[in-house]
Amino acid sequence: MTSKTATSEPFWRTTPLEAMDATQWESLCDGCGRCCLVKLEDEDTGRLFATDVGCRLFDAGTCRCRDYANRSREVPDCVTLTPQEVRTLPWLPPTCAYRLVAEGKDLPWWHPLVSGDPETVVAAGISVRGRVFANEDEVPDDEVTERIVAWPLRWPRAARERATK
Repeated sequence: MTSKTATSEPFWRTTPLEAMDATQWESLCDGCGRCCLVKLEDEDTGRLFATDVGCRLFDAGTCRCRDYANRSREVPDCVTLTPQEVRTLPWLPPTCAYRLVAEGKDLPWWHPLVSGDPETVVAAGISVRGRVFANEDEVPDDEVTERIVAWPLRWPRAARERATK
């Protein structure tokens, strides 16, 4: 795997999503867990809402899937990201590295590929660690709407503030 060009540019600046190998692709995930939160869509308006309810396979302590290899079989509506999906999914958080790279933007200071530290995702307020109410199997369907929150679809202040310093 070549992660840098002769000019020492990181792969995400030089390699289109479609040309990334599996290791590069997977390393773009910062492990924030925002995409693993239940999203709701208003059937009348198409407006999307995020909740603080995690997928049934989401481990809120590690912000990782409990069965990543089999997630699509275990959770049929789990989306396996592809370059095409990244460019069309309206619910990907604005902080998502896949989305940022697809939009021609650089990775932010807190991304582990930039910082070298997976904990900067937490320090910047990007991670859902400590913010997940429960997993979807623990919340009755008729109560999920009570768990709508705005923060998963926004840039946290801590992430913005560091970027301007």
